[in-house]
Amino acid sequence: MAYHTEPAYTHGTAAKTGILLVNLGTPDAPTAKAVRPYLKQFLGDARVVEIPKALWWLILNGIILNVRPKKSAEKYASVWLKEGSPLRVYTEQQAVKLRGFLG
Repeated sequence: MAYHTEPAYTHGTAAKTGILLVNLGTPDAPTAKAVRPYLKQFLGDARVVEIPKALWWLILNGIILNVRPKKSAEKYASVWLKEGSPLRVYTEQQAVKLRGFLG
């Protein structure tokens, strides 16, 4: 099945290489205020935590989002770079280098 936006594949043409860099995000800053919405979005994803939604909502909103942001912010602060989140900084650097390598 081909998508309507895809051109038909022509045999004999050079193959293209693509690389997909994926991560689950990062807070915008190493502070409890920035970590809380990140944790809410990340841990609110049903693909990340696979337990009944109503039960998880109670655990996430009743316990985790009231306790973890401060503790997690302290841990993020210990690895934070002057340019920002290590995950974001290194992922962006990888993307630039891969773009240059692949042309």
